[in-house]
Amino acid sequence: MKSIFFKSRFLWLVAILFLSNSSFAQTLFFERVYDETLSQASYVIGDAETKEAIVIDPKRDIDTYLEIAKANNLKITKITETHIHADFLSGSRELAAVTKAPLYLSDEGGKEWQYDFPHQGLKDGDQIKIGKIIIDVIHTPGHTPESLTFLVKDGTENSIKAITGDFIFVGDVGRPDLLEKAAGQIGSQEVGAKQLYHSIEKFLKLPDNTEIWPGHGAGSFCGKSLSNIPQSTLKQEKLTNPALQFSGKEADFVNYILKDQPAPPKYFAMMKHLNKVDRPLLVAVPKLAKLNKQETDNAIQNGLNVIDARPKSVSGKGFIKGSFLIENMKTFSTFAGSIVDYQNQIILIAEENQIEHLTRKLMRIGMDNIYGYITNLSDYNLSLQKVKTIDTDTFKSYLENKNIQKIDVRTENEYKSGHINGVENIALNTLEKNLDKINKKEPVIIHCQSGARAAIAYSILIKHGFENILNYSGGINDWMEKKNELVE
Repeated sequence: MKSIFFKSRFLWLVAILFLSNSSFAQTLFFERVYDETLSQASYVIGDAETKEAIVIDPKRDIDTYLEIAKANNLKITKITETHIHADFLSGSRELAAVTKAPLYLSDEGGKEWQYDFPHQGLKDGDQIKIGKIIIDVIHTPGHTPESLTFLVKDGTENSIKAITGDFIFVGDVGRPDLLEKAAGQIGSQEVGAKQLYHSIEKFLKLPDNTEIWPGHGAGSFCGKSLSNIPQSTLKQEKLTNPALQFSGKEADFVNYILKDQPAPPKYFAMMKHLNKVDRPLLVAVPKLAKLNKQETDNAIQNGLNVIDARPKSVSGKGFIKGSFLIENMKTFSTFAGSIVDYQNQIILIAEENQIEHLTRKLMRIGMDNIYGYITNLSDYNLSLQKVKTIDTDTFKSYLENKNIQKIDVRTENEYKSGHINGVENIALNTLEKNLDKINKKEPVIIHCQSGARAAIAYSILIKHGFENILNYSGGINDWMEKKNELVE
């Protein structure tokens, strides 16, 4: 009888402990919002009992978060950011304007890295409370001086979820060279690399079961080898993340992290500026006007930016001279931000059902100055040009011809990892700065990996008066499929 009593009491205690430990999971509302177009993650975290919620690093089309809150009977009561972003225009202020929730933003990093608009400041060691949920604030400089990591905790000393922003990714860490390469802060990359090293050393002391929920995945330019896996644990990253293998070796880490970082897109400097200063808000996705023939003719004559977002197989058969051939793909925002002038108005060319999607992509990088759109070019009686394409055999026959310039418009790192012998490299985002390296009097052949960037490069060259251009549209993918060799 006594044995049965103690057995029952033991089971009762186990049940109490289980319920106690699982109550946090039942209380916590957690949803990751992922924008595939910029490989960017934001988070909605709430208390399922009190219905309070915080949004971390929101994108600019904020209707996503309003819909999440409505569907789950939540009220957004706080908004925050991990740092001043360089790769997208934050929607924090738009979301605050609509919800009336206060902004909690970093006051770390020194005077130059303070937000220039009203907010409630966050410092290392501060806490944010969302109902019963406690979020600890940790200053983790390196990627940027003001960078914060948020630890979502269960009321004990054990960390549960770390929202790391661009500090630690799955398989990588945030690059410390962007302030120098994108924002012109000369001499800052080595300082940032050393700060990043010490932030990592501090982070490594957290419990191994700490979950890592980063701000980006594969495809982002905020690191050099990000994984497409959405989250990890500190234990797993200690084993597999190359950047976390330098404990006690600061100099080696600095050399490693600054080596082979990809060239950042040109628009990063604009994002750094707009995310720091006060700016006009855009609280809803704009409804664009469909332009008639007269409006289109006037816009083209006045030099507006024309972005042709149709598939390259379609736009190549007939496009407006001076337009940018940027296909509506995952990378549309990055390419548009890298080559299109922010100060000029934009006309979009796309199918009707693509217009809202394209508008969202552009507003996420602050390109709000859209005049309107057109769809079927045959309705506008415009003078069109065609893309002259060649196949692999024709391209190979031109390789030995020294009077024909061959240009690979992929990034420098891609080119170094393997390129076609005899082809030079001018990366797409530097093409307009290097037009003097291309002879207008002689033929030029361009290519990239799969054809998307080559189409953009083709349109840029046409815009600048080049006429004798050939596009090896199959690119490296086609070259490799046909068992041809690359050199390094």
